[in-house]
Amino acid sequence: MEKSRKLKNSELNRKTVEEFKASKKTPLLIILDNIRSLNNIGSVFRTADAFLVEKIYLCGITATPPHKDIQKTALGATDTVDWEHKKDTLELVENLKAQQVKILSIEQAENATMLHDFTPEPNQKYAIIFGNEVKGVQQEVVSESDTVIEIPQHGSKHSLNISVSVGVVTWDLFNKL
Repeated sequence: MEKSRKLKNSELNRKTVEEFKASKKTPLLIILDNIRSLNNIGSVFRTADAFLVEKIYLCGITATPPHKDIQKTALGATDTVDWEHKKDTLELVENLKAQQVKILSIEQAENATMLHDFTPEPNQKYAIIFGNEVKGVQQEVVSESDTVIEIPQHGSKHSLNISVSVGVVTWDLFNKL
């Protein structure tokens, strides 16, 4: 068996901020619906950077950069990934739907589609909504969504940290797109 050598940072072919901004983006928008944890927000920025997500919408009470606790986990991704704050998540969803963006709430709900069963349409932009750490995605937003996606869980908790959920769903959709 051949041994593997860890790559040095200089070998990772990292994009500069300018190269990232100029790169073709994955047709995904991430919507954070009233996220409390600044560390979770920073982690979402890093995931969005990793998968060339088009934009993050920070809604309601979700904090915005610059903030030291967001920066601590974002590691500079707040400089690469486009973001915007919106006061009202439902209003944003309605505006995006008017622009033909498909809305996916990530939630445990009746008639949810399991993530592994969801097949994105080619040439379609998607907005994926992740909710508050305690209450989840607001019911009115879930009701307005085109599809509700559930991450299958088989343990006793049936609860993933939001930053983990963002990583799982974004990676899955990135691969399918």
